[in-house]
Amino acid sequence: MWYLYGFAMLAGLANAIQPGPNSTLAKSSTQPFFAGLVVVVVSGIVLLVAGLVTGRLSMPSYEQAAQVPWWAWCGGMLGAVMTLSQLFIAPKLGAAPFLGTLVTVGVLASIALDHYGLFGFEVHHASIWRVLGGVLMVAGVALVALF
Repeated sequence: MWYLYGFAMLAGLANAIQPGPNSTLAKSSTQPFFAGLVVVVVSGIVLLVAGLVTGRLSMPSYEQAAQVPWWAWCGGMLGAVMTLSQLFIAPKLGAAPFLGTLVTVGVLASIALDHYGLFGFEVHHASIWRVLGGVLMVAGVALVALF
């Protein structure tokens, strides 16, 4: 189970690095939406190759797809919001304030998502310690953004 935290750390590192190359591509090409499409296409190719290499790429049946909640199909729109924010907002805010805000809002939202068991997450009640951790993150991001 601990190796999953290692993979999450790698994903966090990728999350910190990704806005730099994405916004550089947007600025260098002078076409931010083209850059966004490149990001999505490259992501799709990586997923396709990973699925083929692992032998785990298959399409759900119509019956399986029909059982998926409507909101589960909206993840791509949220990914587009992430990509657009990397292209347009990250370069203006800077890496630390952008990522600090992104991660902190993500943690605060995840506390609520866990507490209420929303969007398929198991219920994990918002203890005083979890809420305090969120408050400390807000304070930390404020320090990073101000100084």
